[in-house]
Amino acid sequence: MADKINVALIGQGFMGRSHSNAWGQVAKFFDPPLNPIMHTVYGMQGENPQVFAEKWGWKNASTDWDALVKSPEIGIVDIVTPNFMHAPPAKAAIAAGKPCACEKPIAGTLAEAREMAEAAQKAKVDTFVWFNYRRAPAVAFAHQLVKQGVIGEIRHIRASYLQDWADESVPFAWRFKKELAGSGSHGDLNAHIIDMTRFVSGLEIETVCGAIAETFVKQRKIIEQDSGGGIVTDEQMRYAKADAGTAKMGEVTVDDAVLFLVKYNNGAVGSYEAARQATGNQNANGWEINGTKGSLKFNFESMNTLEYYDATRPRGVQGWTTIMCTHGGDHPYVANYWPDAHIIGYEHCFTSMAYDILLKLAGKEPTVPLPDFNDAYQTQRVLEAAMLCAEEKRWINLADVK
Repeated sequence: MADKINVALIGQGFMGRSHSNAWGQVAKFFDPPLNPIMHTVYGMQGENPQVFAEKWGWKNASTDWDALVKSPEIGIVDIVTPNFMHAPPAKAAIAAGKPCACEKPIAGTLAEAREMAEAAQKAKVDTFVWFNYRRAPAVAFAHQLVKQGVIGEIRHIRASYLQDWADESVPFAWRFKKELAGSGSHGDLNAHIIDMTRFVSGLEIETVCGAIAETFVKQRKIIEQDSGGGIVTDEQMRYAKADAGTAKMGEVTVDDAVLFLVKYNNGAVGSYEAARQATGNQNANGWEINGTKGSLKFNFESMNTLEYYDATRPRGVQGWTTIMCTHGGDHPYVANYWPDAHIIGYEHCFTSMAYDILLKLAGKEPTVPLPDFNDAYQTQRVLEAAMLCAEEKRWINLADVK
């Protein structure tokens, strides 16, 4: 029987549900070397963490994250709070010598991200960041294909993450306040596609230029109903629409859209685009990577497939091939879920990452590389460079962003 490890979850909401499901399901689909015990979930008093604990399978609930993180019973700390609250429990976990997993971006500011990465390096504890899209089988497979040289030398990358939920009707929430979120679509969405393209291509961004950031909705209605950590609830929308114009307005201090251009360390060029008001795009999270021998293309709205163009074939038969990545064989993770082409979903990416975390904690190699705090800090440096570029209207060298 596998050894056990007690997990503490710091936070609730949308990501709390995603992580709770992963910790509860991982030993059902996989055979991890450590069996995760859902020990305690933390939530603020007003969130009633006991209700969350009972619904999602946590044995205990707490309103004191500091005591929970320092408890000798806890083996790993998993942080899913709003961005500004990532650093305090993460630093406390590291100081206690405990492995720590954290949602992205790992901090509200670059300075905090650097402090977290340096603390982890100094303490020599394992850290993990939930860039969960790495665990989509198609993305993990693309990473393998690029390492094998299938598409040759990479010359060009374009990536975008488009959503359409943040129109004028959406009320004010923590995601629209810089002090709490750090940034808007940039940190929430561009962080994912920066990490994915770094992961798949193996390239690093050296310079950023041509950045533009825009906030289209400058103020939003303030209402009392809590979103439960998600984007926005139906109840919140009903209150916002029913308001007769007497509600107070909150100033939006983050971006709605950010676009920028980059140059990579091999001379390749690329573009990134994130927007929360790209009408008709619910979760269009994707990229295309063009090489000298071929290209790869991925869109999370069709997450079970990968598009591949083989430029080494005779010109007359060249064309995009759709690869179903949810059947056994070469495709990572899928053999542990359903029969061939019985497609998987968003939640399985988290379950697969929980498995890889448990492998790493047991001293074994994860299925594909896991991002740690330093890795996430490198992505946050790119985010910072893009915002500096947008503000100062000049090329930004990543070497100068620390």
